Amino acid sequence: MRRLAVIVWFLLVTGCGEEDRTPAMQVQVDQVMGGEPGSGFARAMAPRTFRFPVDHGPHTEYATEWWYLTGNLETERGRRFGYQFTLFRIGLQPEMPASDSGWRTGQLYMGHIAITDIAGGMHVSSERLARAALGLAGANANPLAVWLESWSLKGEGEPFPIHVQAEGDDFGLSLELESGNKPVILQGDGGLSRKSASPGNASYYYSLTRLPTRGTLRLGGASYRVSGDSWLDREWSSSALDSDQSGWDWFALQLADNRELMFYRLRDRDGRMHPFSRGSLVGADGGFRVLEPAELRLEPVRYWRAADGTRYPVEWRLHVPAEGLDLRVRAVLDDQLMEHTVRYWEGAVDVTGSHAGRGYLEMSGYSGSAARE
Repeated sequence: MRRLAVIVWFLLVTGCGEEDRTPAMQVQVDQVMGGEPGSGFARAMAPRTFRFPVDHGPHTEYATEWWYLTGNLETERGRRFGYQFTLFRIGLQPEMPASDSGWRTGQLYMGHIAITDIAGGMHVSSERLARAALGLAGANANPLAVWLESWSLKGEGEPFPIHVQAEGDDFGLSLELESGNKPVILQGDGGLSRKSASPGNASYYYSLTRLPTRGTLRLGGASYRVSGDSWLDREWSSSALDSDQSGWDWFALQLADNRELMFYRLRDRDGRMHPFSRGSLVGADGGFRVLEPAELRLEPVRYWRAADGTRYPVEWRLHVPAEGLDLRVRAVLDDQLMEHTVRYWEGAVDVTGSHAGRGYLEMSGYSGSAARE
């Protein structure tokens, strides 16, 4: 986490990184999410009571936090797009001494936007970085507002509808998200998502798994009226991965029978599923249960090789026998690589097999790992 903060600070000071696809320096996810947190930051040690709408806002006593939106949208004529919009808060220190400088801050913000045009076979993305000073970036709880320059996620009520605005060089999003009929899902142990046996290697984690979405998507000089469903993940922590973990594969699937399945497969240094991997299955009525590693089989089926030689599994079999689920999860486009300050694969997927559906897949920590031949 400290290394990420130093790199982000360097990019801000030198003016590098904003809107760049391949910044001069990159870090791997195990370097970002592992190790000891900076002195003074709180750690996720035990279950807590969540309070809304305040918990939709920032938790600056923790070292890192994100507001993570993904979704599958389409036009009236059926042209389909995937999108990702994420705002990250990165803590330099939990409290700042008094200062007469408006530039002094203990918080940095990083944002990512990506659009996958399935018909066009194209994936575009962009990154922004700013310090939380002089109004450049920040977050409030009530009303909900998270912003990074002109990129923003803002709520009208508690907090819905939520309005999203973001743009890259030649693409952008202007979306409105409604609450839908699914409750807040507290992942793990009542919202405490333990990532290893080490105390404090955990996050507070909740999801809103099916948010009706409509708005405008701009790409290559054309604008499209789109609608569909989004997924919002919220996490905050001060450290997560342990020394024997290298990354994760995260599945967020919206099935056609109105169920949602989330599973994160933590990987050990040999690429095997770590015993602290977890997930959840949300029923059509909003009830949900935790999914343990022993309940499912998750197997890569097909790989895609990036330009640097790293292989990413872009097609999977996900089998949950007790729930009658035998799913094939396939990337709609192989190259949905996010090459920014943190390098990872994130993209839209189709679900076939025993049940149809759509969703998003994130794969992190592969570069330089055992997945590379």
